Amino acid sequence: MRAALVGLDFGKSDFAASLDELFLLAKSAGAEPVTTVTGKRASPDAALFVGSGKAQEIADAVADLQLDIVIFNHALSPAQQRNLERVLKTRVLDRTSLILDIFAQRAKSHEGKVQVELAQLQHLATRLIRGWTHLERQKGGIGLRGPGETQLETDRRLLGDRVKALRAQLAKLHRQHATQRRARGRNDTFSVSLVGYTNAGKSTVFNAMAKAGVYAANQLFATLDTTSRRVYLGEVGHVVISDTVGFIRELPHQLVAAFRATLEETIHADLLLHVVDAASPVRMEQIEQVNLVLKEIGADHIPQILVWNKIDAAELEPAIEHDEYGRIHRVFVSAKTGAGLDLLRQAIADSLRSSIEMRRGARLQTPDSQDVHDVHDVHAH
Repeated sequence: MRAALVGLDFGKSDFAASLDELFLLAKSAGAEPVTTVTGKRASPDAALFVGSGKAQEIADAVADLQLDIVIFNHALSPAQQRNLERVLKTRVLDRTSLILDIFAQRAKSHEGKVQVELAQLQHLATRLIRGWTHLERQKGGIGLRGPGETQLETDRRLLGDRVKALRAQLAKLHRQHATQRRARGRNDTFSVSLVGYTNAGKSTVFNAMAKAGVYAANQLFATLDTTSRRVYLGEVGHVVISDTVGFIRELPHQLVAAFRATLEETIHADLLLHVVDAASPVRMEQIEQVNLVLKEIGADHIPQILVWNKIDAAELEPAIEHDEYGRIHRVFVSAKTGAGLDLLRQAIADSLRSSIEMRRGARLQTPDSQDVHDVHDVHAH
């Protein structure tokens, strides 16, 4: 599918990096980016986002290069998308739809698929015009439409019903996860979650640590479903390490909401390994983006170790760095070559050892509070 990429510079410092990311996203979705159209504006045009002159430039490119799709590096309003499709005479996709499409292609587990469908339907609900008959077909269609109900109203109702059913499924899966987590808590098993910007190398770190064979590729969102493995760390015993979905700048809000359950492992972890691509020129901005989403899902209070991965590409040496309080702050590794992984294991063990001491201290004070807390936890969810 031949695509034109469109990005407007509104004066943000990460404009070039964001465009590179769009290129990777488009490739990840299976498109072939043929040309990139850029422009500078103070603010988006209300009708066409890019303004009429720029829209004509894109339309000419579509005609000359025989393009199938135009992908915008921004979120478009339903009206802007419709207007653009009219002018460009081809399909227009915004950044949100593109990310949703990649998620739909990659989700493997039942939970992942439910979450993606929910996010897609919530996004599409704002763009309802006509032609939602595939939802009707799923339910048989005949005798479904009420007296005097228009096609659009039927579509809205069907959509609402489906969203409700998906939410109920997610709530059930959510309860199952809570039960599994409580069982882990009672067994005194510590949980460690890998978080980080998409394509920072989380799955490669996970595979190296857990010898797991999880799919790892040089593309955005290679991992969508949380995978957990038990790993033995000497005197600390067994810990559960979880690989989670990658974060990205301007992650669509529907996805943050729908993927809450995937990120649940993150919220309830004892320790976060924040994997950073040490060779990326925009690594500091990426760290900031990840921390923003962690805050959004309520995981910003969990102890965090920065794992600077890909040190082979960044020409750095394996090392452990401490902050001014003596706490482990950064570990430099290459998951690909294995350099520094022994230091990472040591850092996790040291970090969890202090948690064990705190947990023991808390238990001596309130022996039964854990079970009471668990019961409240279930009702709260």
